[in-house]
Amino acid sequence: MPISIENALRDAALLLAEHQSPSPRIDASVLLCHVLDKPSSYLYTWSDKSLSDEEKAAFNALLERRKVGEPVAYIIGYRDFWSLRLNVEPSTLIPRPDTERLVELALERLPQGEGSVLDLGTGTGAIALAIASERKDMAVTGVDLRDEAAALAERNKVENGINNAQFMQSSWFGNVPEHRFTMIVSNPPYIDPEDPHLSQGDVRFEPKSALIADDHGLADIRVICQQSPEYLADSGWLLIEHGYDQGEVVRTIFSDAGFSDVETQHDYAGLDRVTLGRFIR
Repeated sequence: MPISIENALRDAALLLAEHQSPSPRIDASVLLCHVLDKPSSYLYTWSDKSLSDEEKAAFNALLERRKVGEPVAYIIGYRDFWSLRLNVEPSTLIPRPDTERLVELALERLPQGEGSVLDLGTGTGAIALAIASERKDMAVTGVDLRDEAAALAERNKVENGINNAQFMQSSWFGNVPEHRFTMIVSNPPYIDPEDPHLSQGDVRFEPKSALIADDHGLADIRVICQQSPEYLADSGWLLIEHGYDQGEVVRTIFSDAGFSDVETQHDYAGLDRVTLGRFIR
């Protein structure tokens, strides 16, 4: 039986709501736009248009995946971040809107003129590519422990037409060439392995290696803070994203590592999210 776009969306939203989707209407709209290869405005402009049998079958197949909690970004294969469309894969963390706050803070503090930026744990390349897209005079390097993540970031660079970034495999600073960077940025794993949120929502499907860290989620943050001074130029900045309840302890880690002007900035919800400091030689 034919079904209109309006009714297909309504039924899909009800179905996803029954399966605890936090945003059933949005999820349904994004999935149907993907099937139809149309912008969201099309769904409302042509709400009476009927779906073909092929379109219905494709839509239902995607809904089945979302019903069991698979993230929408993994289902459709991409996530929009900053001004970029980024390919995502189950081997990488899905870029979050709050991470755009780190990008904003980085751009505010980068000096004028040529320089270099290092992004540790780059994943899809979201932070590195956002900075590179705004500052063509910056040479941006992104590293990730996983070869497949570095390859995906490189692919995102090419598809977004960015020429001032490069990506490589490295365990933090392990393979980073000797260089003094103007700035180091990172969204490292910072969730406690015992955090109950790991069994809820989208994070159930994301790579645990990109989410959790020992020492109550602080182990990787400590390593980055302790080793960054060797790779920072004089008065270079380090910016790290972290959990909403970690601001105070992360500021202490920064200070203990010799950073000055240490402060924690909020995300868009008003929660502690990014701590930053400057290393003065």
